[in-house]
Amino acid sequence: MSSATLDSPEVLEDSATTKPVRKRPERDRHVTDFIKLTEQVRAAGLMERDIKWYVTRIVRQSLGYLAVFALFLTLGQSWWQLVTAVLFAFMCTHTAFLSHDAAHRQVFASAKKNAWLARIAGNLFVGLSYGWWMNKHGKHHLNPNKIGVDGDIDPGALVFDPDSAAKRKGFAKWFAARQGYFFFPLLTLAALDLHFSAVGRVLDRKQVVPQRKTEIAFLFVRLVVLPAFTIWYLGWAIGLAFIAVQIMALGLYMGGSFAPNHKGMPLVPKDVKIDFMRRQTLMSRNISGGWWVDAGMGGLNYQIEHHLFPTMSSKNLKAVQPMVIKYCAERDITYTETTLWSSYMIVMRYLNRVGLGQRDPFECPVTANFRSAR
Repeated sequence: MSSATLDSPEVLEDSATTKPVRKRPERDRHVTDFIKLTEQVRAAGLMERDIKWYVTRIVRQSLGYLAVFALFLTLGQSWWQLVTAVLFAFMCTHTAFLSHDAAHRQVFASAKKNAWLARIAGNLFVGLSYGWWMNKHGKHHLNPNKIGVDGDIDPGALVFDPDSAAKRKGFAKWFAARQGYFFFPLLTLAALDLHFSAVGRVLDRKQVVPQRKTEIAFLFVRLVVLPAFTIWYLGWAIGLAFIAVQIMALGLYMGGSFAPNHKGMPLVPKDVKIDFMRRQTLMSRNISGGWWVDAGMGGLNYQIEHHLFPTMSSKNLKAVQPMVIKYCAERDITYTETTLWSSYMIVMRYLNRVGLGQRDPFECPVTANFRSAR
């Protein structure tokens, strides 16, 4: 598909009037088609908020925290507390899912109420900065997998594009060529990295952080007071082990839930423009597996639908999936879905290939066709 096809209106002759008829550009038709899909989704009631469902979810999580805390107090100075640490990480991850939904304004009609729920859940319970997350995640949603724009694929311990891998020297180059094998071990450090990023963001006066003092207070309770209490109650050895296991389990669970959604999908050059539907669909991957995957990933397994309708309650993503699949099939748009285990294997192989400097092995033809578009 050439850039002329994308951007240049075609002029046709109307046989009845012999007047020029301007044909809608291909890109405009994509927009019109997606608007029609959105109207169908709204008509089905799938964009309506369900506060009762979220209240039930909050109550359920609150009971879960109380159960974990009761177990913590009951076990005392026992190495069985490491099991409690894993359970606490499990609860924190599900609170992160709740914060994610609130930040996308899925819970309340009021933006302010959503922001406060996301801030309390994210900062106080998970140890993440809502202000930092909104900045980073907002860019990701606008341009998923776009090099130099989507912070989720910025080079760090891992590299996601061959150009970044080619710049590495010595041990970093050796590591990049084998980085896929270190994918899961590195996920155990993901929560620690997120904690440092959160603190760095709220303490940086050059960065705009709404409710900065509140975020700092919440993070102080979660990242300083809670660990201090843990060490005081359990002693140094068990306390530090509890904290370490909790951080590793949190990183593994959170990272294992977010990584399969985009890693290993096509990368988009910074100067390429793609219409909204393809931008969100071709760069995202759904995870199948039934109710346990739905519950375990907090709805993030319906990543394509979430990117197309970010304010839609995660409860409704499964219901809208057949409509999206049909829409993509009618327009020959690739819709990617695989199992959780297969997605991890894809990500690991992808990382190793990129680390060896190979061109993007998952580049899709449609993305390549758009390279000349401006």
